[in-house]
Amino acid sequence: MAPAISTLVVAPIDATLGARVTGVDLANLDDAAFAAIYKEFLEYGVLIFPDQNLSDEAQAQFALRFGEIERVSPQQKGATMQVSNQKPDGTVLGEDEFRYKVLRGNEGWHTDSTYMPLASKVAMLAALVVPPEGGETAFADMRAGWAALDESTRQQLEGLSAYHSYYYSQAQAGFKLKTDNAYGLHDKGAPLRPIVKVHPETGRKSLYTGRHAYGIPGLSAEASEQLLQDSLTHACQAPRTYTHQWAVGDVVVWDNRCVMHRACPYDTRQARVLRGSRIAGDHASELAPTFADEHAEAFEPSESNVTKVMTEMDAKA
Repeated sequence: MAPAISTLVVAPIDATLGARVTGVDLANLDDAAFAAIYKEFLEYGVLIFPDQNLSDEAQAQFALRFGEIERVSPQQKGATMQVSNQKPDGTVLGEDEFRYKVLRGNEGWHTDSTYMPLASKVAMLAALVVPPEGGETAFADMRAGWAALDESTRQQLEGLSAYHSYYYSQAQAGFKLKTDNAYGLHDKGAPLRPIVKVHPETGRKSLYTGRHAYGIPGLSAEASEQLLQDSLTHACQAPRTYTHQWAVGDVVVWDNRCVMHRACPYDTRQARVLRGSRIAGDHASELAPTFADEHAEAFEPSESNVTKVMTEMDAKA
């Protein structure tokens, strides 16, 4: 049986976002318990559930309560995916391997899937294997980040938009990649997203940029880069940030519509295995128009995140 709502203990962390939640078993939730959790989720943006040790199936069931699953690779068939530097044979990724470059790129502040037509609204990670040092995940409260900007900067940003591209962000991290119609490396174009996002459920404003953002229309490339970087750096400072030190069994859920995150460096000779789930955004608030991406080799606009590689692999299955 699911625990009674009265057993739910919510302890805010020492930051403008985030709370640690105990007294609940995520594998056995009734609707009332989930509703109580979701209320806290909208309030705190990040919820940390220690000692859950969810199975793949239990995590999938919990993730599906938040909405439709966003599939991020052809290999992903269900509601979960591996976020890992460990290969099936137990060895770790080398520096020349694609997934290594993906993981290193994730060390920059970002919101999931803003480089796809439909951005993500919720994400979660469960810790399966953690390195002895490093490998934390940091979170930034972009609601408080927006509020902390001076009035002149807020007026400057209000009404502006920026393009988002995974080609761009990976190149900035030192990894130049070719168009192959995989997730992120697609020909769907660069979404143009407002820099200031209004949360569709709470109505609160937040900064909505991150490492994938570039090229504010009406500004030079240099002025755009400076404005985006300055506002992001200013926002992602204490007390608006929280860095989560993973322990096996932890589950963390966050709101991609108002929270940014990044992976922290670690010794990549050590294994780090997290199980992730990503929830697709709502079309009314997370779908963006796309335009030709100067970093890609083709442009075939689409409102779908499903890539040609996914379609082709599914057809062969």
